[in-house]
Amino acid sequence: MERQVTRIIEHMASSHWNMTRIIEANRQIVNHMAQMTTDIPKEDPSFGSIDMLTECTLSVNRIVASYLVGLADLEDAIADNLLMVMKEVVVPNDGE
Repeated sequence: MERQVTRIIEHMASSHWNMTRIIEANRQIVNHMAQMTTDIPKEDPSFGSIDMLTECTLSVNRIVASYLVGLADLEDAIADNLLMVMKEVVVPNDGE
């Protein structure tokens, strides 16, 4: 039984690592998009039209929201998996 629990923990750790790599890639995209928004000139920016400006704004917001959702999903997965592991771990009671 312990071997199975250990293998499950190893697979969960691998899964969490892969989720972390994906979120890290999203973080870099969010940082790049944030840098782009700070580079917008304060006076007379030429975006072509209001529709184009709205589309760009929505795109940035979607990317940031996607990144935050990814972080929340990782947190939930780690919490759920940790709960399962803690249920399986038997801690010996040494008279405490």
